Formats: sequence, C-alpha cells, structure tokens
Amino acid sequence: MKIKETGRVEELNYFTTGDGVRIAYRFDGLVDKPVLVLANSIATSMNMWEGQITELSKHFRVLRYDYRGHGDSETPDGPYSIDRLGRDVTELLDALHIDRVHFLGLSLGGVIAQWVGIYAPERIDRLILSNTSSYLGPAEQWQGLITSVLEPGKLPEFADRFIQNWFPSHMLESENPQVASFREMVLATRPQGIAGSWAAIRDMDMRRTAALIKSPTLVIGGLYDTVTLPAHSEWIAETVPNAKLLLLPVVHLSNVEDQAGFLSAVLDFLQ
Repeated sequence: MKIKETGRVEELNYFTTGDGVRIAYRFDGLVDKPVLVLANSIATSMNMWEGQITELSKHFRVLRYDYRGHGDSETPDGPYSIDRLGRDVTELLDALHIDRVHFLGLSLGGVIAQWVGIYAPERIDRLILSNTSSYLGPAEQWQGLITSVLEPGKLPEFADRFIQNWFPSHMLESENPQVASFREMVLATRPQGIAGSWAAIRDMDMRRTAALIKSPTLVIGGLYDTVTLPAHSEWIAETVPNAKLLLLPVVHLSNVEDQAGFLSAVLDFLQ
C-alpha cells in the first residue's frame, strides 16, 4: 500500500477472505481521520460513491470495497449468503487492523451494514442504513430472477431494469452521464455476482434481529423508492432502538439523485 506525502491513500489493493476470495478495496482521505466504510448497491462497484468521495474524504478516511462477484473482486460460483458478505467486510477490517468504523451502506450495502451492526456490534461507531430493508421476501420471487440473469445474453436486459428502478424519469429521459455510468457498472458485473447476491437477499430475514442493533443509527429512505419502499425504512427506524429517520424526495440511489441532501444528512449525523 502506497501512502503519498499528503497522507492520502489512493491506490487499489486486495486481500483474501477466509474462504479464499480475492476482494478489492481502496482508501481515500487522510490516514489520521476516523474510518468510514462505504458499502454499495448490488450490480455496482465501489465507483458508485465517486461523486461523494471528495467531500467525505475531507472528514474521514474512506474505505470502499467491491463485493465478491462485483467490480475488481473475484467471482466465486454458487449462491452467497448475508453471513458470508458480512464476514467479507469484517475480515477486511481485521486484515487492515481497524477495530471500529462508521459504516454507511446503501441497498444491499445497507443489508450488510445491518448484519455487521447485529453480529459484530463492537466494530461499529455510527451506522447509516440507506434505501435498504430487513426483509425482501417472499423467497420465491428471487428464484426466477436468479435463473434468468444466468442465461447468456440477459445482462443488458437486467441493466435496463436496474436503471429504471434506480433513477427518476427526468434523469432517464435525458442523456445523463451519471445514469450512463451506472449502466456501465451493471454491464461490468458478472451475472454470477448478481445471482449470488440475489440468493443472499432471498434467504435474508433480519426483521427480528434488527432490534439488536445498538449503535447510533440513521435510516435514509426514498419517498419514491419502489425497490426498498419508504415503509421499509420506517420499519427499520421503528425497530432499531433510538434510530433517526430521514425520507428524501428520491427514488433508490439517494446519494446520486439528491447528493447535497444526502451528504448533509450523513455529515450531520456522523459529526
């Protein structure tokens, strides 16, 4: 790992999980700042946070990573589990000798953040759960998607579906470079990475265990989110002790659609 004279850590690095998967990660920001982990949506890479890194790295040593099957990480076969995805990030913290962090997860990242808050609470200072859910059943609805995304040539169709679910109509109707960059991220994701992660969502149910989260928690939801409904955010905020709730006038990717409102809420809560 190369640390420049400014103290800013900027290059891509890798570590290997306990089950032998090579995971990509990188730091941004000064090494003496508190560590903030960012966990992204399914079918994206750590680059989904690119628009927020400049501001966040002024205040934190930002740690981003790619899930197994995503970005620059390796893609093991078979279904994944939330337990395994959660252990990927706690093992990363172990490898980097980092004891405690702030943790911000969006969508699938918010599911992983909940798992860490429940099963490794000693690792979390403050927790932000954005556009996420504790349960996205029934399980049957996921199996058809898992089978379909693994069929040859299906990824462009799913990229279109993701984009439709993530962004408001006014961003979809124009030649929006942000939308285009997210579509490219989906197309660069291996179908097995999407299918494996969907299997983890299929089998995930933290509706009872979410009440065990003890870290100060901010829940951010989208008023127009059709993936993780506003009711999902409201439920998490009611279940996690003393959690705060913020509903933004956005669809699913609140960090992109309302970057100013999102960053303001994140920084106010973490500082």
